[in-house]
Amino acid sequence: MSVGGEWPAASVEARLDTEDGICVLTYHKLDTQAIIASVTDDKAGATAVFIGTTRDSFKGRTVTRLDYQAYSKVAIKTMADIIRQARQQTSRSEHHVEGYVSSIIKCAVHHRLGTVPVGESSIVIAVSSPHRKESFVACEYILEEVKRKAQIWKREFYEGEREGDAEWKENVTTSKSA
Repeated sequence: MSVGGEWPAASVEARLDTEDGICVLTYHKLDTQAIIASVTDDKAGATAVFIGTTRDSFKGRTVTRLDYQAYSKVAIKTMADIIRQARQQTSRSEHHVEGYVSSIIKCAVHHRLGTVPVGESSIVIAVSSPHRKESFVACEYILEEVKRKAQIWKREFYEGEREGDAEWKENVTTSKSA
């Protein structure tokens, strides 16, 4: 919880590069074009991108900002595991190659920490693959699993609400339309 602009010691910037992809937690604005470029590959015929932004209203209330914090040491590993699982789910058997090959070429998940004003991105996911279907499926899977499993919490601030009344919530989707 932020006190005077300070965030918990466990909510720190983190980056983890694995053979399955790149995971980043940062207090800085997300550079969507750089994230997309990080998954670009000549073998990719498709790149799916999801950009989650802070909207100005929720359930009829005016949102002024969102704050995010994470247990970064664990959250970054959880995000990497989710990417690994996404790649495994899109694996296919290759008759001319021993074992399995993922249809996913590269993945990147970047999540903001700290205050995210209305209109700014809180999460960017980019996935490249030879064909579009695998990219779309993996991108949605990664989003839903990060929201469900990653140790990231958000706090919504509403117009007219006292700052101390805003509550921390798990970063999960409450309905299909959220």
